[in-house]
Order: sequence, then structure tokens, then C-alpha cells
Amino acid sequence: MAITSTKEAVSPVGVPISLPFDGDSAHPKVGQRMALLALSHTAIEHRLYEVMHTETLAVSRTAGSFSIRRLLGLSGLRSYGSVRRGCSGLMQKLSIESIGQDEVQRSAHYRVFAPEEIFARRRAAGLVPYPDEIKGYEGNRAFSSLIQHLVGREDLSRREALVVLCCVEGLSNAEIGKRLQISEQTVKSHLRRIFDKFGVKRRTELVSRLLMRRGNRKTRNPGRRDRGSNGDSSARKAFV
Repeated sequence: MAITSTKEAVSPVGVPISLPFDGDSAHPKVGQRMALLALSHTAIEHRLYEVMHTETLAVSRTAGSFSIRRLLGLSGLRSYGSVRRGCSGLMQKLSIESIGQDEVQRSAHYRVFAPEEIFARRRAAGLVPYPDEIKGYEGNRAFSSLIQHLVGREDLSRREALVVLCCVEGLSNAEIGKRLQISEQTVKSHLRRIFDKFGVKRRTELVSRLLMRRGNRKTRNPGRRDRGSNGDSSARKAFV
């Protein structure tokens, strides 16, 4: 994907604004990067980031003025505290930065970075760009599509989404616990909630449902005995 150069503009209150770095949100790679970014945000942080990113792109800029009231309306959040904490988290994670205040409008001016810019900023600051648990799969189109699907489900926590990805990879409960640095019992607790949310009873059903969503029905083998906590190697072959 070609990267266009940034171009400076000026807001009505004199704040320098850059024109979009990458505004083609329909491009598959843009969706993949947004999904990877979502896994590094809390659900509230990402909801705020999405509306801020959308609003600035809509006016061909990468910065804009946002009051808490405006962000409440755009995001559907109900708490002033949630918006404040969400914006603070986004700044700490280098997804946005404050570039000024408008005392008259009681709003803040934020520069909203594109996903690839955020990853570059984090690397430059010595931070991981997105969770270590998904490194190695960021270039895998099938896994990227799955990540986009999972982060789009508001009923799944970020931790549950990572557990699902590990299941699809074919990891056992013990391997999932080691990768996510949680106990095997905690993995089982996550799986029980995940199964309930997907309407399945075991991990092979979960994996089959996700694979069928891709249209890859050949990977499902009804005669195969459920391997339970030992993982599912067929899932690994389907996605790697």
C-alpha cells in the first residue's frame, strides 16, 4: 500500500493539523491493522479511538476538537469518567496526543494517529505495538480476518478474544495459560464463558464454527474425537 506524505493545515483556532496519512479504510490491510490495534486497547478506549479516527478522516484531517459531551454522543458511552479515562489511556498508549485546549468550547484538540503510525510510535518508544500473544500472525490473512471478527463482538473481552485465537491455533489449555501468563484454571473459566457466548459446548465446536465462518468447511471432521484440553491440530493447519 502506498503511503502518501502528510500535509499541514491549520484549524480555526490556529492548531497545526496534518492531513491523513492513510485514509483508505476500505483497504483490507487497514482493517487488519485496526483489528491488531483494537487488541491493545480496552473496549472503551477503542470505541473512543474509532469515533475520533472516523470524525477526523471525514474532514480530511488527523486532528480535531472533541469535548467530553461530543465524545459521549459519538461513542454511546454514558459516563464522563469513562470518556476521561479512555482518552487518558489512548494518550498513554500513544494512539492520540493532546495538542491544545479550547476554553470557550470546553473541548480538547487531539491528534489522532492511524494504526500504522501508532505502531511506529510505540516501537520508537520501546513499547510493544500490539499484544505479544499474536505476534507471528499479523501477516496471516485468515487470522487477521478472525481477529477483526472477534474484536467486533462487544460481548467478548480482550482476554477472551486472545483465548479464542489460541484455541484456533490449536494450543492446549496448558499452552494457552503459558502464553497468556495465566493459570490453567483461569483458562478453563474463560473457555466456559466463551462457549456460552458462542453457543457451543466444547472447543472443537468453537473452532469448527469459526472455520465455517471462513467458508472452509473441509476442515471440519464430525467423526473426530474431541481432544478437549489437548488442542486441535487441524485448526493449526487451517490457519498457518
